[in-house]
Parts: sequence; structure tokens; C-alpha cells
Amino acid sequence: MLEACHERVQRTLALLARLRAHVRQHGADTDARQAARDVLRYFDMAAPLHHQDEELHVFPLLRAQASPEVQALVQRLQQDHLAMTADWAVARVPLLALAESAVAPFTPGDEAALDRFAQRYADHIAAEEGTAYPAAQALLAPATLGAMGQEMAARRGA
Repeated sequence: MLEACHERVQRTLALLARLRAHVRQHGADTDARQAARDVLRYFDMAAPLHHQDEELHVFPLLRAQASPEVQALVQRLQQDHLAMTADWAVARVPLLALAESAVAPFTPGDEAALDRFAQRYADHIAAEEGTAYPAAQALLAPATLGAMGQEMAARRGA
């Protein structure tokens, strides 16, 4: 389930990249406003649940049982979650303005904030999928993984 969330993050980041290109070329039209609403919805609602899943299910296990290198990575990943929340607070401002009304193209400051947000997420996902998730899978029995997935789904009302 966590990797499926990463796929959705990556799809939403790709939508954000297409949105930015669209706004540069076509301005803040109806399609741009809808795409901005879609990006906002995902990162306002689904992404925080994903971070909560990791904080509740993956990181405590790795802090308790993984190698010192993985434990250090977990500390960095937790710091990333805080930084990503702060990055999103800044990045969502121009997207919200776009979603709510036709605005001028993104400013250089907006573009920098969106770049920072997208890059931090990409780096974070690479570290989780390359190291943290495999380490957690090695420590967990299949039945435990299944129970974790069910709890995550229940948190989302599924």
C-alpha cells in the first residue's frame, strides 16, 4: 500500500509539472484551475495519511530493530516529513490562488517553491523505496504486513 501511495504521489507530481508547463503556455484557464484543485486535494488529504502510515507502522519498527545506518535514515525521513509539510504550506499558496481564480503565471518564487517541494518528495521516495521499505519488509512477517495494510485502508475508510 505504501508503494502504491508513492505511485500516486509521483503521478500527482507529474500532473503538477504538466500544470506548470500548461500555465506558462496557456495561462490560468479552466483546465489549469482543475489540475490545481486535483494537486491540492491529493497533497492536502492523501499525502498526510501516507506520512502517518509511515510514522505509525514503518519508522518505529526500523528505529527499534534495523541497522544503525537504517536508523539514521529513518531520522532523516522523519525530518523530511516535517520539511515536506513546511514546503507544501508554501507551495500550495500559488496553487490555491490558481484554483480559486484566473491568476497570472507563477512567479519565479512560486516556481522555486514548487521545485523544492517536488524535489524533496522525489528524493524522499527514493530513500524509502531503496532502503527503508526493504528493511521493514525483511523484519516483518507476511501476516503482519497484511494487518498493517488493512489498518491503513481502514484509516482511509476503505
